[in-house]
Amino acid sequence: MTNTSVKCVEEIAQSALTTSPIHAMRVLSVERAGDQLVISGRVDTFYHKQLAQELVRSVAEGVRVVNSINVD
Repeated sequence: MTNTSVKCVEEIAQSALTTSPIHAMRVLSVERAGDQLVISGRVDTFYHKQLAQELVRSVAEGVRVVNSINVD
C-alpha cells in the first residue's frame, strides 16, 4: 500500500472515531507510522479499547492497526 493510500485511510479512520456515537472514542487519535496506523488516547474500559480497534480495522483494509490506547 502506498503512503498516499495510508494517509487517506488515516483520515477515514480518524473521522470514524470522531463521529462515533460512543463519546469515549471521539477523543482518540489515529496517526500514520510508516505503513501502519496507530490508535492512541485514553478510555475507561477495555471494551471501548476493543471497539475503537475494530472500528478502525473495519475502515483500514490492508493496513496494519496498532492499538496503543490506555485504559484508566
